[in-house]
Amino acid sequence: MLVLSGEDRPVNLKRISEREGISLHYLEQLFSKLRKGDIVKSIKGPGGGYVLARDPDDISIGEVIEMVDEPISPVFCVDHHGDSSACHRSGECTTQWLWAELGERIREYLNSVSIHEVCEKARSRGIAVEQ
Repeated sequence: MLVLSGEDRPVNLKRISEREGISLHYLEQLFSKLRKGDIVKSIKGPGGGYVLARDPDDISIGEVIEMVDEPISPVFCVDHHGDSSACHRSGECTTQWLWAELGERIREYLNSVSIHEVCEKARSRGIAVEQ
């Protein structure tokens, strides 16, 4: 996570890739979307990298997930917006409503948690947060 990796200093993607064990190519794709969504901004030049574009209290985990187009739905037949129309069994499935509602509760929860809260929870659990 960008905040955990460097707080207010720019962090380059290679460093995040190494720390988190995530492909550099994949991170480049994600950060392009995050930059377009005003979640992060890039700093050019020596010592450059990425920083948060807004206060970590003002960015929810749900917003980040939505910005990078990651599905939140617990099942494939209900998309991340709760739409089940693509499923060929939609009219006869007895539990589809359950999964759609669960997906909505997951989205509500993730939208209620800020990046700042995630960092504070990590610190309170003794997880090393670089300064």
